[in-house]
Amino acid sequence: MADRRRVVITGLGAVTPLGNTAPEFWRRLIAGECGIGPITQFDPQYVTTKIAGEVLDFDADAALGRKEARRLDRFAQLGVTAAKEALADSGFQISDENRNDVGVFIATGIGGILTLAEWANRLGIEGPKVAGRVSPFFVPMLMANAAAGTVSIMLGARGPSLSTASACASSNNAIGEALRKIQYGEADVMLAGGAESTITPLCVGGFCSMKAMSTRNDEPTKASRPFDRERDGFVLSEGAAVLVLEELEAAQRRGARIYAELIGYGVSSDAYNIVQPEPEGSGVRLALERVFCDGGITPADVQYVNAHATATPQGDVAESRAIRRLWGEYADKVAVSSTKGAHGHALGAAGAIEAVATVMAISTGILPPTINLDYPDPECDLDYVPNVARKAAVDVALSNSFGFGGHNAVLAFRKLR
Repeated sequence: MADRRRVVITGLGAVTPLGNTAPEFWRRLIAGECGIGPITQFDPQYVTTKIAGEVLDFDADAALGRKEARRLDRFAQLGVTAAKEALADSGFQISDENRNDVGVFIATGIGGILTLAEWANRLGIEGPKVAGRVSPFFVPMLMANAAAGTVSIMLGARGPSLSTASACASSNNAIGEALRKIQYGEADVMLAGGAESTITPLCVGGFCSMKAMSTRNDEPTKASRPFDRERDGFVLSEGAAVLVLEELEAAQRRGARIYAELIGYGVSSDAYNIVQPEPEGSGVRLALERVFCDGGITPADVQYVNAHATATPQGDVAESRAIRRLWGEYADKVAVSSTKGAHGHALGAAGAIEAVATVMAISTGILPPTINLDYPDPECDLDYVPNVARKAAVDVALSNSFGFGGHNAVLAFRKLR
């Protein structure tokens, strides 16, 4: 533990339903705005949920150049754009001298499903003859590692590069594993985060068949309701976020602005059900216990938790129970909020988007609110920062992400000391 190198966050990038840059995302988030609206990416007349958190006004050609954009699925377009913003925000310059020690971990839960769906549709309409004219970019576009690989190539980063896929825990895993690479000297700088774009008839239809999503179609901005007793499921969204992680002493030598320190990473599995959380939150509690141990902190040290809470009946309760039992006497003193009421659930990108929010909470001393929390669920009995952002000094904050398959991943951040 003592010989691990310290790791700080020096750059942020985000492309979300609340805005196409990290500053715009944060401004709208703490203003209590919502980026959820009617689905425009396809005609939703045949599905029960007709709303989503879409990234609007995103011009991939302008962001990446037309040639590069046409070779990437939308999820990778979003991810590469967020990575470019994060690197520019950090002020770090990749050069021939340092590029072997710069890595890229960009996660996704599903990957290039828009590309897959497009060509599957052509196959269904035109038949097997389509096989003779499949785009040469088809396989690279649908690959889950396309965002990570493209960022590495574009920036000339020759350090560790991969894409984690653990459903909605994916990007917390990417950030946590990137932390390890720097802590143990396998890289000096890591671009880490996640990207996802799954607002398609197949994905929306699949989640609708599971009855997992909200059907509050007439009130899109009120549909995602974490911890509220009237919640009826999550709202699917898309987006990407990337953080620049850097070894502390090197960041200080170059005079970098430091948002926060990343001090811990805890992971576990529910080993319970492929889509349902363990009802008592035992797996969540284990991941939290491990992040405390890894970061050298206790529940009493934590002022804020960015909850995974997706506004599903079971998940919000399980997470709340885990926090209350683990925090014990301190449970009523910790602020907990879910930002998914504002931006929806971006699956494999959710953790990265929420990591940006958590880092900004530390940096600015403002807690993002849980919007649409009008009728508190009695089984969810913590301080959820309802509806309005709150000023608060934050020394230590956690960000929770949990995914189908029982994957649990928690990150711990701290104000730099």
